Amino acid sequence: MTKDDELFLERLLATFKVEAQEHLSTMSSLLLELERPAPASETAQRVEQLFREAHSLKGAARSVNLADIERVCRPLEQVLSALKRKELQLSPPFFDTLSRTLDGLAQLLARDVDGSAAPVTASAASLVRALEDLLASPGESIDVAQSEVESATPPVALAESAGADTVRIATAKLEALMVQAEDLQAFKFSAEHLVEEQRSLSSTLAEWKRQWDKSARNARVVQRALAKQNGLAAERANANRRDKRVLAQLLDAVERDEIFVKSLGDRFAQLERVAAQERRALSGIVDKLLDEMKQALMLPIATLFQMVPKLARDLARDGGKEVDVAISSATLEIDRRILEQMKTPLIHLVRNAIDHGIEPPERRVRDGKRSRGRIAIDVTPREGNKVEIVLADDGAGIALDKLQAKAQQMGLAATATLDLVFESGLSTSPLLTDLSGHGLGLAIVREKVERLGGNVGVDSQPGLGTRFTIVLPATLATFRGLVVGIGDRQFVLPSRSVERVARVKESAVQTVENRETVALDTQVLSLAHLATVLELDVTSPRRSDGLLLLVVLANAGKRIAFVVDEVLGDQEVLVKPLGPPLQRVRNVAGATVLGPGHVVPLLNVADLLKSAIHASATRTASTPSVRHEPVQARSVLVVEDSITSRALLKGILESAGYEVSTAVDGIDALTRLHARHFDLVVSDVEMPHLDGFDLTARLRADKRLADLPVVLVTALGSREDKERGVQVGANAYVVKSSFDQDNLLDVVRGLL
Repeated sequence: MTKDDELFLERLLATFKVEAQEHLSTMSSLLLELERPAPASETAQRVEQLFREAHSLKGAARSVNLADIERVCRPLEQVLSALKRKELQLSPPFFDTLSRTLDGLAQLLARDVDGSAAPVTASAASLVRALEDLLASPGESIDVAQSEVESATPPVALAESAGADTVRIATAKLEALMVQAEDLQAFKFSAEHLVEEQRSLSSTLAEWKRQWDKSARNARVVQRALAKQNGLAAERANANRRDKRVLAQLLDAVERDEIFVKSLGDRFAQLERVAAQERRALSGIVDKLLDEMKQALMLPIATLFQMVPKLARDLARDGGKEVDVAISSATLEIDRRILEQMKTPLIHLVRNAIDHGIEPPERRVRDGKRSRGRIAIDVTPREGNKVEIVLADDGAGIALDKLQAKAQQMGLAATATLDLVFESGLSTSPLLTDLSGHGLGLAIVREKVERLGGNVGVDSQPGLGTRFTIVLPATLATFRGLVVGIGDRQFVLPSRSVERVARVKESAVQTVENRETVALDTQVLSLAHLATVLELDVTSPRRSDGLLLLVVLANAGKRIAFVVDEVLGDQEVLVKPLGPPLQRVRNVAGATVLGPGHVVPLLNVADLLKSAIHASATRTASTPSVRHEPVQARSVLVVEDSITSRALLKGILESAGYEVSTAVDGIDALTRLHARHFDLVVSDVEMPHLDGFDLTARLRADKRLADLPVVLVTALGSREDKERGVQVGANAYVVKSSFDQDNLLDVVRGLL
């Protein structure tokens, strides 16, 4: 194959990838819609569209010689054809099989086109067999609440929309253009800075001219006084003549300089007018270009939620729960970069709602609720080019008393606030799994949202549900920033987080429990020195007026007054992310350019507040030094009857620094546990002689071992098995089908 042929094939595969992703996304959405009650005519339309999408994907795969994808699409097409002819009924096996097929096709696409190293959980052959089995055993039909009566509103058209005015372009190219457009903003800000400098020079020149005119007037007064003097001695007369001559020469020079200064002033004024015009023109061009580039990168916010119905369905099915998802996102658009960053927080919120909010069907019915839980997502525009996302569930709500008890157990300030759910490592779940219960999900949500310049809050009512509210900017790039100075250094604070700027007397600072505080408008705030929080080696000059300059920052319910040396003004700034080595520097969110080439750090307010609180707590907790003994490695007992699995678990834990011993079954484990001390047990469930459930139950019945943490690692992932794990007293439950060594280590670290 020639180089040109290789390039052609590469472009062809790139085009196929985009097309295939569209087909798979459409089929996934249609499959979820088929599970909802709908008139028979709409169901028929959706089945027809599913069939067409599968047929198109099969043909596209054949054209680029992707045999596995084509091979799977063939029986998929046959299944949908049988469904069209009513030879196959909608049933749980149908939905489960097609859902797994679409997931498998997505993995095959990533492997064959992107060269992804991620494991393919289902081979093409296994997918084909599952589809053929579905055709051979159609299964019982289920009530999908179809009605022969047409819906009051006409069904949504499923035909492909016309694309005559659109063209596909790689998002990487758009983002490269966006970066260049944003860089132009720096030149615009630099031009504004130069205009200000010219105004300052003009002002200085005008002041010089005023002083020069004053001196010239004084010289003329002296000249007139000398001219009036008569009758002086000859020597005095000679001196007067000499002084008059010198003074006349000086006045001539003043007049010439006055003409020169006037000419210079006129030229400065002309230059200032031209620069201002050029700046306005440049600003208009840059702002228009940036706005158009932003629009090119804007996507409907609905695309963020496309994954939610399927994600919720899969999580609910794994947990033995039932859930409906309602999404109302209007027609809002949002920066693609924000959408990309919000995927992870959204997944954590949905998982949290299903794992910890939505109850099992039987409990919901017992409590007088519908058997199916409900997750509602609502999106509305907010003032200031912001977007509000509300995700609410009708589950059990948050038990604040359990939250406070867990916070006290972890040594946190157990305030009566739901904001505790965002604390890292805090979870009220009785069972850790490889996916939830670590207390990290909501902490990640807050961190991600705040790094995007947004904020997140929570509201909950026991028995009625929980509501998370996220407010985000619709676009990134520029925002208003307050420029502050510390010594000879400058920093930018986001104006949205600045509550106020104030001056107070140094005598107003009070020390309470070794912490500095200050009263502002009858409210007492913690006081922190920004230089100290940033660990800067600078000495701030002492003000002669005895006043402190304070900037009050607020975020997520926390408010702290920071001492700075000067406030240099509020202006629009262009935030640029830091490179890979500095992507997560504490207290720093990015950088901006103020004036020609002057790079200034943009501070992360959430980090600043945490750092200030930590520094204050460190000063408060001043305890006498003690001699620390060397820390010994924690000991773990691995209980597993399979030699391979036992060696794998032992290797993972030892590589993480744990001291590991092994046992071949539950009886062997009990013998070892009574012989020596262990900090944690990792056990398989299905073992001869004594399985993991019975082993855990025996440990809980033994007073000496009752508090020993137990992690069950098993292939049994059903809700019943997890509930049994809770009943016998297991602390964590890791399913082998989704096994990942990082997940296991996270679970172990969370328990030790």
